[in-house]
This record gives sequence, structure tokens and C-alpha cells, in this order.
Amino acid sequence: MIRNFVIIAHIDHGKSTLSDRFLELTNTVSKEKMEDQYLDMMDLEKERGITIKMQPCRMAYTIDTKSYILNLIDTPGHVDFSYEVSRALAAVEGAILLIDAVKGIQAQTLANLEFAKKQKLAIIPAINKIDAPNARVEETKKEIAQVLGVLEQDVFEISAKKGTNVEKLLKAVVEKIPAPARDSRDSEAPLKALIFDSKYDAYKGVVAYVRIFQGEIKQAEKIYLINAEIEGEAKDIGVFTPQMVSANKLRDGEIGYIATGIKEPGKVRIGDTITNNQLSQSKALEGYKEPKPVMFVSVYPEDSNNFELLKQALLKLKLSDPSLYFEPERKEMLGQGFRCGFLGSLHLEIAIERLRREFGLELVVFSPSVVYKSFTKNGKEILIFTPSDWENIYNKEVQEPWVKLEIIVPANYLGGVMDTIKDIEGEYKGTEYFGKEKLLLFYEIPLREIVAQFYNKLMSRTQGFASINYEILGYRRADLVKLDVLIAGKKEEPFSKIVPRNKANQEARVLAKGIKNVLPTQQFSVPIQVAIGGDIIARETINARRKDVTAPLYGGDVTRKRKLLEKQKKGKKKLKQTGSVKIPSKAFLEVSKI
Repeated sequence: MIRNFVIIAHIDHGKSTLSDRFLELTNTVSKEKMEDQYLDMMDLEKERGITIKMQPCRMAYTIDTKSYILNLIDTPGHVDFSYEVSRALAAVEGAILLIDAVKGIQAQTLANLEFAKKQKLAIIPAINKIDAPNARVEETKKEIAQVLGVLEQDVFEISAKKGTNVEKLLKAVVEKIPAPARDSRDSEAPLKALIFDSKYDAYKGVVAYVRIFQGEIKQAEKIYLINAEIEGEAKDIGVFTPQMVSANKLRDGEIGYIATGIKEPGKVRIGDTITNNQLSQSKALEGYKEPKPVMFVSVYPEDSNNFELLKQALLKLKLSDPSLYFEPERKEMLGQGFRCGFLGSLHLEIAIERLRREFGLELVVFSPSVVYKSFTKNGKEILIFTPSDWENIYNKEVQEPWVKLEIIVPANYLGGVMDTIKDIEGEYKGTEYFGKEKLLLFYEIPLREIVAQFYNKLMSRTQGFASINYEILGYRRADLVKLDVLIAGKKEEPFSKIVPRNKANQEARVLAKGIKNVLPTQQFSVPIQVAIGGDIIARETINARRKDVTAPLYGGDVTRKRKLLEKQKKGKKKLKQTGSVKIPSKAFLEVSKI
């Protein structure tokens, strides 16, 4: 008997720790091999202490002599990776809703809960960290009961860290989550397997992570991707323990993998349906709604000869991160590169770091920007993806995307929210009480405010107790200008930004200072200028690196020292006229965080 489920939780609410306890209880991982965040397979995940990629795991569990197969899909909690969660929810029948007893329900948790309800999943509510000194167990139980419409006694109280009541929760997974529906009347039905994730293997081609909804698949069988209309072969099939382990077959209701043998990454897409009978004219499963990027960045290889390497890296990265968008573009100063779309600033940061670590690429990353709208002289709509597109605007009439922002915050941290909101443009829309001590605040604000450092500032000013969720409302007219950056007199397009006109001077000063702090010193002084059109509105200077040219001298005539110093001065002046500034690739991304 099979149970397929996920854990829905906000970041830092203990989801990975709970997964660890499940692995121990089911003896899936021996105590000798067990380590914290076991299902977080990437080094980046362990370094940052967050889950970035969903990870399936098959566990064997026995209750009263009955054996069960439990397929857990571990999912991220950060808002930038919500698409990972939505895909996992489509592959299971149930979910554990895990809430931190200290922080209570968060905005992103509510959004993921709505996804789960739309999928008609069985929901098992649980409060974690009940052993924390400042745990609010009773208040949090009431919040959960109110949101789910259940009795307070139906909410599990656990400590994933200590293992308290974790086995009771695991038994509830077996009892409350339904087994996958199987059509016993049609055992010969053609295979229907939904691809919910994938990765690339140099020998086996694209490896598709699948949920079997109908039929079965065996080793070496021919397969057919319905939407892509291409054939392949099941070079290998198997399950996750959580490492990939080969199996003779997979049948309906199971979660596993199929190595397709297809070597072109772009041909296997998340949401496609795999069948083993091309002639059956089977209809594809519903699949997934494509996510829409909210911020765009131009990405170029530091070495222009690595364009093809970057292209292949992006294709392979998209297999495991289907929310990544990219298309080729060309800039005169850098050659060929890509315009890439992301779901948020953390998504951007993680993707760039993965390109560097996993593919050995050094990159030039432009400042991120949301998509603006404008119009040509003939009234045709054009999209402004990056600051370099700014010159295409006629009369500089621009529209920008606005969002409906929801913030959940304890009442005693309302001041921190007010301090954050006052710094940005926005419209207050209302407040609702969420339980006894929490507020749900509604605002409408420009999307550019969120993709900057809004989230980090809000977390800092509320000590991490606030949470946000947002949805796109549409486009509204905006008064914006482009800031150009000149370093040693040379325009550096990657540092350009689009900002509100009324904040241009303030943003320019911050930008100039930020660039000064990340660039290495040179043997000559380097002026950093920020301009609007031809007008310089901010300036910083990186002082020349000092070298004591008189150090080798031991006494003697003072004129010798003066000659050396004068020679050094002339050399620096000449360098300033002819020298160029080498900008490290990481500097562009560091400045984008300002």
C-alpha cells in the first residue's frame, strides 16, 4: 500500500528536521550515515540552511504487520521557490501542514495551503517546536484550527528536533492520507507518467522524476513524450531511497525516475506526460502552469568564448529549475549572452552561484530589473527587460507592474513594518486580525520595491517574525529614469539601474558608494560617476594603491627620495590616462543587492 505526501512549511519551521526524523523512524537511513538536513543534497542548501530543490524519498513502514510504502517529497519554504512546491503538490494525495509554535502561520504557508486545497489534498496540521522556551502552542493551535476549519484536538503537537510525537504524526500519514486511486478494471492501460522534475546525466541523458498515474513501465521499454512528440528508451528506472536505486518496474501510484536516453535537455519538459504506447493516442495529463518571471537580468560569460558553455549550462540548469527563463541577446561590449528571468532575488542569487560552482563559469551579471512597458512612436507596445533597453522608449513614458502585498506580522512588530513601508511607494489597503495577536496587512506597491531588498529589510526590522506573499495586479504609469555608471570615464552598462525620478539622487549616491566598496584598488585613482543622461549627479573616488617607493633607500640625499616620488606621481598620472579597470565578475552581483 502506498501513501504519497509532502510537508508544507515556511522557511525555518523545521521541515528538513522532521524529514530527518521520518528517515530514522523508517530505518531508511542508518544512524551511522544520518546527518542534519539529509534530504538537502546540494552544498548550497547545507551552507545556507534552506531547502532549494524538492527531493523525493521512498520509505518502508510497517504498522500492525501491514507494510506501507511512503513517498515523501521534501519541498522548499522560501517564496522564490513556490513553483517547486506547486509541482510536488500535483504528484501526491496529502500534505503535512507544519507550523512553528513560536512564529505561527506565515503568509507563504497560506499561499501553499491554497495550492494544496485546489489539488484536493488531505491536510494533516502539526505544530512544531513545542519545546521552545517562547512557544505559543495554544494560540497557534487556534490559528490553524481557524484557517483549516478543524477542531483544535486534530492539530498534532510535535518537536521534530527531539522526536516528540513524530511517530504519531507518521501513523496519521498512513491513516488520513488516501492511497493512490487505481483502476483495477484496466490493467493493460497505457502508461501515463507526469514529469514533475528532472536532471541531466551524461550517460543516461535526461532523467525524469515521475509520478505514475496509470499503467506501468519496465526496464528498456520504449517511451514517448506526448507533448514534445519525441521517442526515447527507459535506459534505467527506479526509486529514490533517497539515492536513486534501480527497479524492475514502476506501476501506477508510485513515484520514481525514468532515464529517458534523450541527450538534448531542451526536449524534456517539466509537466510533460510519458507513455509507452505512441499509437494509443493517450491524452496528456494536465501538467503545470508556466511560472512568470518577475525580474530579469542580462548574464554574459566573462570570456566571450564560453557562450556555448553558458548555453548548455542554462539548458541543464533549467531541467532541475524549470522556473528559470532565458533567451539569447547580444551587447556590443560583451558579445553574446542571455537575458534571464527569475522569481525573485534569492532565486537569481542561487542560480548564478550554481552556474559558477557546477559549470565553472565566470559571469558578468547586470543589475536586476522588473519588466516595464512603454510604447513606440507608432503606439506599438514594447517591453523593457533591462536598463540597456531604455533607449528604445519614446518620450520616456513608462508603465510598471504593481502587486497586491500581504504581510502577516505579530501586533508588537507592527512598528517594524511601518518603518519598512514608509521608505517605499505604496498604498495601504486594509488590516485584518489573524488570531488574537497577529495582523494581516494589505498594500498595493510597485513590484520593483519587492525585488530589491524589501524582504531582507522587513525581516531585519521585525526580527524575522513577519512574512509576505504577493500577486501581480497589473501595470500603472510611472515616472522613472535610468542611472548610468561611469568608472574611470568608461560607461559600465551592467551597473545601470532604473529608479523613480524623485529618488534618483539618493539612489545614485548609494549606488556610487556601493560600487566603491566592492571594486579593488588600482595603482591609480579611479573616479566613479553616476549620471542621468549627460548630468553627473553622484561621485565617489577609489584612491590609488600606495606603494612606498623610497623603502629601499637607506639615508642619503633627500633629493633622491623626491625624484622617486615625482617619478611615481608621473607614472600614476599616465596610468590614469591609459589604464583600464578590471571589474571582478562577482562585483556586479554584489552591487545588485544594494
